[in-house]
Amino acid sequence: MQAISPFLWFDTQAEEAAELYVGIFDNSRILSVSRYPEGSPYPAGTAMVVDFELEGIEFQAINAGPQFTFSEAISFSVVAETQEKIDYFWNALTADGGEESMCGWLKDKYGLSWQIVPPIMGELLGDSDREAASRTMTAMMTMKKLDIAALQAAHDAA
Repeated sequence: MQAISPFLWFDTQAEEAAELYVGIFDNSRILSVSRYPEGSPYPAGTAMVVDFELEGIEFQAINAGPQFTFSEAISFSVVAETQEKIDYFWNALTADGGEESMCGWLKDKYGLSWQIVPPIMGELLGDSDREAASRTMTAMMTMKKLDIAALQAAHDAA
């Protein structure tokens, strides 16, 4: 077990969300589900805590009521090597009610924020040619889902 792991608070969708996430990411699985017993705040048998793993990182999700919701102050950054992977993650995570945001950010249908980012972003934005980096930043600021070819073209424009 890892020493620190994300713990996600859901109203009633913890198991559903965990199943969605493990279906999207490779090398992912549900590790365990503990269920509410009789006499608890949820119907007996409802998932209480779901332990799951995404790409080797352990997560926990709890069904604990509507008191708390997700905000953009916390997000998960997903490295997507190709435009095809960006498109895949973007479409999978915005499906069924998710929301596109700006600069590679989105919210899934549960309100959890994700960033879908190609590894080349660090190189383009960190370029010692500050004008090229600035062109990349300007292009990124006009995008919702990141477009690697358009970012590279903006960077390389003279």
